[in-house]
Amino acid sequence: MPCDQAQRVEAYLDGELGAADALAVEQHLEYCAQCRALLAQLETLRGDIRQRATYHRADAALRTKIARALDSQSPRGDVIPWVRNVWTGAAGGATATALAASLAFFFLLPAASDPLITDITNAHLRSIASEHLIDVVSSDRHTVKPWLAVHADLSPPVADFSKQGFTLVGGRVDFLEGVRAAVTVYRHGAHIVNVFAWAGYNEGLPDFATRNGYHIVFWRSGNLVFCAISDTAVDDILELSRLLKGMSQTDARE
Repeated sequence: MPCDQAQRVEAYLDGELGAADALAVEQHLEYCAQCRALLAQLETLRGDIRQRATYHRADAALRTKIARALDSQSPRGDVIPWVRNVWTGAAGGATATALAASLAFFFLLPAASDPLITDITNAHLRSIASEHLIDVVSSDRHTVKPWLAVHADLSPPVADFSKQGFTLVGGRVDFLEGVRAAVTVYRHGAHIVNVFAWAGYNEGLPDFATRNGYHIVFWRSGNLVFCAISDTAVDDILELSRLLKGMSQTDARE
């Protein structure tokens, strides 16, 4: 039976643990041969992909397909045999090239130390774990949008998409890497979606990322950068981003 610390070992490898948790994993590795083997296999696999695979950026359709597959996966308790069987079973020719290209999408995602993604994830977690989720409580875009314009000096698209399953519950001001951001807050079933907007020209932004079970979608409109983050399903957060992109076009005409 796989060790119950396997997922923490993966998070350790990805740099997703705090100092105390990382130390606990290192102490666990000292006496758990199975987790040491897992760590070694993942390090070898990552190294092989980065050194030997030809990198091709996955298009939006493939990224979405892979993210959906991750959503439907059971807990990854069988990582060790999965790594061994898949890598050795696709040892030659076009199959190995295709496999490497697909796996590269995961192993070459923005690093866990990416400060913007870390900041966004932390801001989202702070908001849902504290009383600072909403500064202005309203489902009326004509209340939330002007409030954000005054307090965040930004006027992002705001709408209540209740008919599509995304209920506007308010907005707040937050900060990402020291930059003031306007945040529109939606509720989707039991899930909270934070939509950040800030003025900037961030280079190298991904279209999509996943951190600690949270899906993060980026897009641009004019001089604004947008980011939606939630633990809802990939399809759902992509649908909200699509709706908001449509609102950006509407706002531009107003």
